[in-house]
Amino acid sequence: MTARVRTALAAATAVALTTALTASLAGTATAAPPGDGHAATRRALQAAVADGVPGATATARDGRGTWTATAGVGDLETGEPRTARDRYRVGSITKTFVATVLLQLAAEGRLSLDDTVEEWLPGLVRGNGHDGTRITLRHLLNHTSGVYSYTADEEFARTYFLADGFLRHRYDTVPPERLVAVAMSHRPDFAPGTSWSYSNTNYVLAGLVVEKATGRPWGEEVRRRIIAPLGLRATSVPGTRVTVPAPSGRAYSKLAPTTAGPSHDVTELNPSIAAAAGEMISDSADLTRFYSALLRGRLLPPAQLAEMTAAVPTGGAAGTGEGEGYGLGLMKRELDCGVTVWGHGGGIHGSSSEAVTTADGRHALALNFNGDWSGDSEAVIEAEFCGG
Repeated sequence: MTARVRTALAAATAVALTTALTASLAGTATAAPPGDGHAATRRALQAAVADGVPGATATARDGRGTWTATAGVGDLETGEPRTARDRYRVGSITKTFVATVLLQLAAEGRLSLDDTVEEWLPGLVRGNGHDGTRITLRHLLNHTSGVYSYTADEEFARTYFLADGFLRHRYDTVPPERLVAVAMSHRPDFAPGTSWSYSNTNYVLAGLVVEKATGRPWGEEVRRRIIAPLGLRATSVPGTRVTVPAPSGRAYSKLAPTTAGPSHDVTELNPSIAAAAGEMISDSADLTRFYSALLRGRLLPPAQLAEMTAAVPTGGAAGTGEGEGYGLGLMKRELDCGVTVWGHGGGIHGSSSEAVTTADGRHALALNFNGDWSGDSEAVIEAEFCGG
């Protein structure tokens, strides 16, 4: 999800750090040579820390090479700074990986984007007006299915996003079928294909389709088809593993819908609550490599890449701009300076990330904040691609 298209997962945990913490972290950006062309990006990272984010890390890749910068701390207890090599939970950036696998399967003739969900997952999408016979795989991937997002369920949010519930249930394993069942207890948002609304349930279902089509876990297909071929050494699909591999900092959340209260260390959690909608772990260097390779045609044939970048309008979502659209697991944005970038954002407990690239794949940026309540990631993107 982008900063402009927030899901309930991000909304349930969004708050602000105290002024005292802000003052203590504001001046800790790493040094870089003058005239490196990324001064505005560095200032935007520093501004995020001044706004209350504990720490930030970013990597950019362009024709001049690779550039990294950090600001703030990775551990509030020890004061250890963030590093450019930090691994972190990428949340909904996972969706681009899953969509890429489904499009590869389509290219191989093993499924069609026009197949219905009912054909692949009989009886799973049914109840309260949901009808899997009317929803195609394309509807899932571009969020035009109308399927209710399980993360918007109030009881689910209380159990897994707010402090009392999360601290009791952070290590629970939640099967994907249960996530779908939560969604099925609600009415759909609209009839399939008639509107657009971001739904994490869509990609839980997409992951299950990958498993049905291949006979292997969706994460294994991501490893076999994307992670290994691209040499993404920091990227993993953790399944039910609750820790983040080293090197990594800590992740922090207020676990509350208000600006008051303590910050909680939420680094350890069972990511099965996100499944194929947001389970993965990576670092900024790997994410720039992945999105550059994807847009340059290294992962998909031209026909499937064209399908992926055929964006539908997202104007029905509050805060989205006229230049925005959503393809198949890929968000399109037109920046203030007229540059168009493609990519995805990701929010999960204690972690807010963005990864974008130009359409030719030649200029890419990935960034992460290790707090989920403040900081302007859009400002960092604008600074990198528009300068100023």
